[in-house]
Amino acid sequence: MPEICRFYGIVIKMFFNDHEPPHFHAEYGEHSALIDIQTLAVIGGRLPSRAMGLTIEWASAHQDKLMDLWGKAKSCEPLQKIEPLQ
Repeated sequence: MPEICRFYGIVIKMFFNDHEPPHFHAEYGEHSALIDIQTLAVIGGRLPSRAMGLTIEWASAHQDKLMDLWGKAKSCEPLQKIEPLQ
């Protein structure tokens, strides 16, 4: 699963040819969550509230890029990194 971003200890990943809806995986320590790209809703797992807030802030700023990467991942194309939250 390619890592597409890392910031403040949060690792964002996306699987190749993953199931719908379009989503990404966020990991923070032993916690993990699946986040719907279009709605930014959690569709699985959980993160601590501070890590979740940072993840949603980052994803909100990069929704178009995330959707583009989702399309590439579905086609098993290489994924570029997205700039981290600063």
